[in-house]
Amino acid sequence: MQIKTILDQIDINAMALPEFQRGYVWNREQVRGLMYSLYRKHPVGSLLVWVTKTDNADARGDQTLQPGSVKLLLDGQQRITSLYGLIRGKPPKFFDGDKQSFTGLYFNLETETFEFYAPTKMRDDPLWISVTEMMADDTGPVMQKLLQTPALAPKLATYLGRMNDVSNIRAIDLHIEEVAGEDKTVDVVVDIFNRVNSGGTKLSKGDLTLARICAQWPQARDEMKRLTCPHE
Repeated sequence: MQIKTILDQIDINAMALPEFQRGYVWNREQVRGLMYSLYRKHPVGSLLVWVTKTDNADARGDQTLQPGSVKLLLDGQQRITSLYGLIRGKPPKFFDGDKQSFTGLYFNLETETFEFYAPTKMRDDPLWISVTEMMADDTGPVMQKLLQTPALAPKLATYLGRMNDVSNIRAIDLHIEEVAGEDKTVDVVVDIFNRVNSGGTKLSKGDLTLARICAQWPQARDEMKRLTCPHE
């Protein structure tokens, strides 16, 4: 499924995050690495989703899930959350974490590198373009800025091509594996989730234990936050 279609699925509440998932934990270096890999057409792994009846689904966030069935992300939350934030310019509804990890990523049209915004380095350099602006449906303002910069004229076609390559990341297909069936109870799915998440940004024993608790008590995370941060 294309990345842009996955994000559309999130927007219409057809894809969400199960309550037993932890929050967003990636840092800026991981986000940069993801974008570099996608730009270079390197593989970034598949996604794993649990297809379940909406009536039985406990999802994070306050959105109303689509009726019938819904896809809950078991593996790929960090990647999809990062891409949603970069492309939409805001976190998804189920977000819980530090949005600064993906806010303000820029791309250099000459060196083809991704870096987070640094005012003294980028403010007056037209070769640094916001990734979110390049991902927008209307890239006219960005293109207009390039066309009105005489110094870029000799390599303008090259720069526009590279900008288009960044924009086209939205159309990259990510393979989605599905866990479905009447035998896939919450306990079975949590066990699959824990096994899958033995790699990547490793979950602690506490994370895995909390995942099991949340499978039986969806409000567990909110209650723990209330008890540990009573003034928030």
